Amino acid sequence: MNRTNNPKLKPFAQKLRRDMTKEERRLWYDFLKELPVNFNRQKVIGNYIADFYCASAKLIIEIDGTQHYEKEGKESDKIRDSYFFDLGMKVLRYSNYDVNSNFDGVCEDILRNLKEHSKSASP
Repeated sequence: MNRTNNPKLKPFAQKLRRDMTKEERRLWYDFLKELPVNFNRQKVIGNYIADFYCASAKLIIEIDGTQHYEKEGKESDKIRDSYFFDLGMKVLRYSNYDVNSNFDGVCEDILRNLKEHSKSASP
């Protein structure tokens, strides 16, 4: 398994950072950016681009649009999540609907997982 970052994805990741969805923008500017831990936006990891990544907690946050709920999207996400899991990372997935209708609940869940995963990542 290739565990090095694909340099060809860097320009696409930069474009995704500039063109975030409104749900990604809201989560970033209204919550993640203000946390005391560092998150990266559109982080290239192997052959994938994670929406948000916290290296200290090995935590990935994905904000999913409708394409992720179709058969092909589900299969692709399963392979992707397995890759991240094999690297010792945890993936949290929230739908655009979750971010729009239950923003506080999404933020609370992220905080809980950050706390739990940070403990397990500590020596």
